[in-house]
Amino acid sequence: MKAIYNGEIIAESNDTIVIEGNHYFPPSSFKKDFFKQSSTHSTCPWKGLASYYTIKVNGMTNTDAAWFYPNPSDKATEIKDHVAFWKGIEITE
Repeated sequence: MKAIYNGEIIAESNDTIVIEGNHYFPPSSFKKDFFKQSSTHSTCPWKGLASYYTIKVNGMTNTDAAWFYPNPSDKATEIKDHVAFWKGIEITE
């Protein structure tokens, strides 16, 4: 799977985990130069507290376009530090 923003592959992996229709990319699969940690957080009733990244590629910024769970609940430990995307990030095979 590939995550693409503004013409750049920002994450790529054959080992994503799909939960609720979202591909969670392992930590080693995304290009950290494009990611800046955000102060935004949200809570999922069963996964726990999510943190966000803002993505900047070739001069374009996509605020809070990726999220991850640094300390997921016991029910979601398999996605610890994996990143999922939304807000205009294209996910393709």
